[in-house]
Amino acid sequence: MFPSTGEVGVTASRKVAGVDAVIGLDLSLTDIARELEGLRPTPGTEVAIVDAAGWVIAYAGTASAMPDMIVPLRDLRSGPLVVLDGIDMPSRRPASFSADGQEWLGVKTQLYSRVDQRNTLVMAVPRREVLAPLRASLERQMWVSGGIALGFIVIGWFAGRRLGQGLNELALQAQRLTRFDFGRPAKVGSFIREIADFHQVLDAVGETIRDFLTTSETIACEPQLDRMLEQVLAATVKGTFCTRGLVYLVDGARRDLVLAANVREAGDASAAMPEVLSLSVLDAPEQVAPPEPDGTQRLSLPLRDRKGRPVGLLVLVHGADAAHRSGAFVAFARQLSGTLAISIETRRLMEEQSRLLEGLIHLVADAIDAKSPYTGAHCRRVPELADMIVSRMAADEDGPYRDFALSEEERRAFRVGSWLHDCGKVTSPEHIIDKATKLEAMHNRIHEVRTRFEVLLRDARIAHLTRLAAGEDAVRSAQILVEAEARLADDFAFVARSNVGGEFMTDEALARLAEIATRTWTRHFDDRLGLSREEEAHLAGHPAPALPAEEHLLADKPEHVRPWEGVRPPVEKGDPANHYGFDMRLPPAAQNLGELYNLSIRRGTLNDEERFKVNDHVVQTYIMLKALPWPEGLERVPELAATHHERMDGKGYPRRIAADGLSLPERVMAVADVFEALTASDRPYKPAKTLSEAMRILVSMGREGHLDPQVVDYFLRSRLWETYAGRFLRADQHDAVDVAGLCGQLQAAA
Repeated sequence: MFPSTGEVGVTASRKVAGVDAVIGLDLSLTDIARELEGLRPTPGTEVAIVDAAGWVIAYAGTASAMPDMIVPLRDLRSGPLVVLDGIDMPSRRPASFSADGQEWLGVKTQLYSRVDQRNTLVMAVPRREVLAPLRASLERQMWVSGGIALGFIVIGWFAGRRLGQGLNELALQAQRLTRFDFGRPAKVGSFIREIADFHQVLDAVGETIRDFLTTSETIACEPQLDRMLEQVLAATVKGTFCTRGLVYLVDGARRDLVLAANVREAGDASAAMPEVLSLSVLDAPEQVAPPEPDGTQRLSLPLRDRKGRPVGLLVLVHGADAAHRSGAFVAFARQLSGTLAISIETRRLMEEQSRLLEGLIHLVADAIDAKSPYTGAHCRRVPELADMIVSRMAADEDGPYRDFALSEEERRAFRVGSWLHDCGKVTSPEHIIDKATKLEAMHNRIHEVRTRFEVLLRDARIAHLTRLAAGEDAVRSAQILVEAEARLADDFAFVARSNVGGEFMTDEALARLAEIATRTWTRHFDDRLGLSREEEAHLAGHPAPALPAEEHLLADKPEHVRPWEGVRPPVEKGDPANHYGFDMRLPPAAQNLGELYNLSIRRGTLNDEERFKVNDHVVQTYIMLKALPWPEGLERVPELAATHHERMDGKGYPRRIAADGLSLPERVMAVADVFEALTASDRPYKPAKTLSEAMRILVSMGREGHLDPQVVDYFLRSRLWETYAGRFLRADQHDAVDVAGLCGQLQAAA
């Protein structure tokens, strides 16, 4: 303790070498501690000066001991220094140790070099504080490195993404090609030139494949030769990088080559080509012409069919470059010309077959019309009218049929069906189709009935002469004769009028016919002589009466009825042999020639058996057409042809199809068939109707559920009947038609 200040301190001295002098120094512990405080490198560092005896001369650190006096090190309450003091370690060599639950770095340093001065500086530094700057530096370096790496990662990600996207698109594009997907991919730009170039190559490959797939599809599917040539030629010019293409076809009638297709690319400046070429150019082999002044060349390839016959010439105009002069291009063009030649041949064969089919159809229709002089041109007029109606419907952009449309195949099927709608009439007996009177069979049997009246007239006259010879009253006998002659004449006239079938037969008329039929005449000759074998076979089951035989004036003999022989027509519902869904009533007999039976027909000239025969033509139409192997697109011809006698209310024939089973073309066919039948002037069993009469009947049939009222209304409003009448009706049939009034009747009924 210094007496002057009262502070605890240390006095140190040292002799100065070489001179007689001593240097002395008084140091208070506080000053020493302050100096030591400046030596602490980190806030947690513990520093002390310890003498040889272990007393703390000075201290700086975090311990609570205040060096107001010299204390032992162990009382300093600095765990790290106490532990460090107990470690035997070289001077100035750091050591690592643990104290107070953490790692420390410690060092001991002798303060004086003299041996007798063994004060020691001990210092303990927390390891974490020693490494903190390094750790901070490392962290800064890590953040900087991480930022740089992240930057490179981002840049690399974007670059890699662009690269990967380009490569991925290339892979996907290649995969699409391997999966036969040749659609145009989306454009993907790439900053890598090789990838962009590869994209263009793959795109060009896909486009070339697409062009030739389109060409193949066009060759396979396009039915029209001119359209097929234009489309194939356009794809060929594009796919072969030509500027122009031309196709000439052989014209057999003119014996030359006629230009059929001419396709130019934008910018083509080649010289004009002639419209007609001589056939002699086909004699030369395929050749590449010398370059033209405009810088183009022409490759001419003859087109030949399977038999080597010339069908045309393909001319390709291209630039005078090495690619088009190569043998590969010429070989490719040669193969293409062969495919094109075969397709041209195929189209021509298809067109010829189509014309042949149309010709056969017209032949059948004309044969049916020619079969009967009374139904001539019916099979031509119905298709004309039906096609007029459906064409107008398909062309309408508003109205009830604005959504109606027919494809080319559907229109063709409708046209074929309308031409063949009565083809079953080839099986119908002419004497029934042409039956103009009730007694007509192979001939009009009214002449036989008239002969019987002649016999009765002569019998009356003979009776008159017999009475005179017997001496009876001449006046009375003459009166009887006159009355008999008048009655016979009146009865025959009534029978003859009934035979015509122009009027509806009332009950009174039928009763009078029955009364006339009761009269008899005497037959003296055998009616079994001069018969055919068929007639003899038919009469074999009917015994002949003894002669002279009494006959009725109008006879219904058992032999007049011909039963169904063999297999009954399979048209009845429930018949196991009925494979087509027919639903018709079969009459009890195949034929009934009874005279009174036929004269008693109430309306028209056909009895039930004959009407079945007439209606059977639709059955035969359907059976005949269903038996044919119709090509694709014409499968519905049988239905279109055999439904024109069906009714909207399901009471038609032969299948009783109701409205929900009838398509619009089938409904149009029914209207056209009825209108033609009403207005035809060549029917033996009825007079031709005027336009107004025909329209009134059409409207009535529409209201009664026979015809489609909407189609009848459309036909009226379209006034197509005027066009038809101008072509096919006599002048006296043209009269005014109250279109508004008739359409109003249809709407009122609806």
